[in-house]
Amino acid sequence: MTSAGARITVLLADDNLLVREGVRALLRVAGDIDVVAMAEDYDSLVARADEHRPQVVVTDIRMPPRFADEGIEAAKEVRKRLPGTGIVVLSQYDDPEYAVALLAQGAAGYAYLLKERVADGDRLARAVREVAAGGSMLDPEIVQALVTPARSGTGLSADEERLLTMVAEGRAVKAIAATLQSTPEAVDHAVEELFLHLARDASSGVRGALERLRKLHTAILEREEQGETLTRLLPSGLADKLRDDPGAVARTERLVVTVLMSDVRGYSGIAERSDPSTLARQLNAHRRAMNGAILDQGGTVMQYVGDAVMAVFGAPFPQPDHAERALRAALDMHRRQAVVDAEWAAEGLEPFGMGIGLSTGEVAAALLGSDERLEYTLVGDTVNMAQRLQDLARPAGTTVASEATAAAAPAWTFQRLDPVRVKGRDAAVTACRVVAPAHHEVEEYSR
Repeated sequence: MTSAGARITVLLADDNLLVREGVRALLRVAGDIDVVAMAEDYDSLVARADEHRPQVVVTDIRMPPRFADEGIEAAKEVRKRLPGTGIVVLSQYDDPEYAVALLAQGAAGYAYLLKERVADGDRLARAVREVAAGGSMLDPEIVQALVTPARSGTGLSADEERLLTMVAEGRAVKAIAATLQSTPEAVDHAVEELFLHLARDASSGVRGALERLRKLHTAILEREEQGETLTRLLPSGLADKLRDDPGAVARTERLVVTVLMSDVRGYSGIAERSDPSTLARQLNAHRRAMNGAILDQGGTVMQYVGDAVMAVFGAPFPQPDHAERALRAALDMHRRQAVVDAEWAAEGLEPFGMGIGLSTGEVAAALLGSDERLEYTLVGDTVNMAQRLQDLARPAGTTVASEATAAAAPAWTFQRLDPVRVKGRDAAVTACRVVAPAHHEVEEYSR
């Protein structure tokens, strides 16, 4: 969602000057929306979107040069170039096919409203806010046009009527499941059963409405599959953040976090003595165990580099207890690796003893890179310090934390180490070796 106090930038497109000015006046009344540019045809819409990079485009369907569906086509082109841009289509046409065409690539970030209804209450402003946050919105009259023909003569139950309406609104399967307090699998099955019911009972005049509903449902499923892929490709939690807050792509956040760095002691020697395929299997098992420990504490796995692991607690979502979460994760990482090492010992494989460094402080978090590739990155001395502390975590099985981390976890026991100079620092650094976890952690891991 848009953060409190933030203003939403809008590009407004319509070939009629009076309509443009009227819509701009409606948006001005909202108080949190700025119209930064206006366009009158396909070419100017795309060009001004490139120039101003608005958060939302509000556009008519029919514009020059053909007065066909240039608005929808331009909206799709803008989304290709600027994927995070929300689209609100205003139309004088209540044919559901236009809504289906708009949502054919997934409902997220799209809204379809009838021009004659935009002045009703704050409907237009709500649509702008909704798509700016990655949501979707269909005019209630469009939902009725989608649903009513499909209902005719079908004898749907109250539950089926409710499900049909939610599908027609373009809701995602997971959103429907949450509303119904069910599972996505159960909802998907219920939707298929609903379509079978409609298909069995529908007359020939209803088949067009059924086909529109199927297209909407297919678009929703495809969007969710893309979301699942995004979740696997991006650090844990970031995919959800981008879906909920598309503007995060272009924003740098200042956050107080705890960064975790781990490293396998003597890895170069292990690699030299090991068969490459066996070593790859060991690395996979190691990463799987470390990933589980970090995710169980709500951490974000940033990257694996060979045998090294980098994770953060408190980003991309703030966590007030990030330091304690990081400490619990480090404890669990050592515990899980010990279990894996015991399994390897039975095969005659060398163990992966680790050192872990924890550093707490402020970082800048952003998606950095190029148009072809973006990476979620943390920048700041806190990151560098975690690396230096990890170097001090010896022998294997040791966790060393910064003074700030120790101060944020008073229930844990630490041994203050002698000040030492580390690479990249003029002043000596005082680190703290983790001696004992909090009492409740001991109880949990002794079970």
